[in-house]
Amino acid sequence: MMPRAWTLTSRPQGMPTPDNFALVDLDSRPLEDGELRVANQWLSVDPYMRGRMNDVKSYTPPFALGKPMEGGAIGTVVESRSDQFKPGDTVQHFAGWRDEAVLPDKQVQPLPQLDVDPQAYLGQLGMPGMTAYFGLIEVAQLKEGDTVFVSAAAGAVGSTVVQIAKAKGCHVIGSAGGADKCAWVQSLGADAVIDYKGDVPVVKALGEVARNGIDVYFDNVGGDHLDAALAHANLHARFAICGMIDIYNSTEPTCLRYLGRLIGNRVRVQGFLVRDYYDRAAEFYRDMGGWLQDGKLKRQETVVEGLERMPEAFLGLFSGGNTGKMLVRV
Repeated sequence: MMPRAWTLTSRPQGMPTPDNFALVDLDSRPLEDGELRVANQWLSVDPYMRGRMNDVKSYTPPFALGKPMEGGAIGTVVESRSDQFKPGDTVQHFAGWRDEAVLPDKQVQPLPQLDVDPQAYLGQLGMPGMTAYFGLIEVAQLKEGDTVFVSAAAGAVGSTVVQIAKAKGCHVIGSAGGADKCAWVQSLGADAVIDYKGDVPVVKALGEVARNGIDVYFDNVGGDHLDAALAHANLHARFAICGMIDIYNSTEPTCLRYLGRLIGNRVRVQGFLVRDYYDRAAEFYRDMGGWLQDGKLKRQETVVEGLERMPEAFLGLFSGGNTGKMLVRV
């Protein structure tokens, strides 16, 4: 069988649909010196990929129409013309959305030596976990005793934020959608959980569980969650802006009624990209490895079976279809 890859056939207007994607055959060519052929086993879908579907200038180039899409992947080397890797090695790389990848060895990394399943390096011990770690430690300047509010707390990033904040001695409030997800976040150690799908507006629900305000907000959602965090921000609160999934498919502007509180409370709001911290990965693996050994980390995965269902898995990110990391098993 020829290798296959998903391509973007048209640029979505609002929420993507299956018609925006096509699964195509790829040519299987011989390797050149320094290249590897990797059979992908696990593929990642992440909310930031929605931005790459727009033809706009951003921090990362847009997906090219008709070309294989990209994303995190874990696979096994099946052929090598590199002295860095041999057949049978399990590796991670960024040529996802396909079942086979041909890559220069410089674009492939061996997995760190931790006692976890390989797919964990696409979630809690990969880019999402690193995002949570540096967003809290570096961007939000987390301190012991802080009250931390995290949106999308049942997702890959948010659930890791909850656990790191608890490991650092903080009071943690999470937001999740539905009773099952709220129970999962509570099981991670969160001191309180808001069900944003409930009848109480987020700003009121947060006020009921954060009587003394919040010191840190880790934003994965934007919209009403960001507004609620502004409404209850303490003096010198720190906001780490990781993502705004609430607006990725929206054609309407965001309204922030409590934006004025930035001034009086001297709130610091900082957006960030995890790639800014890749050169500090050793710190991340040191601390996460220690918490893993101490039993302070849990993870959950939502697994969609088959390359054919890749767009379905991606779209599920925007309808609450995942608890923990959303993965595709090829």
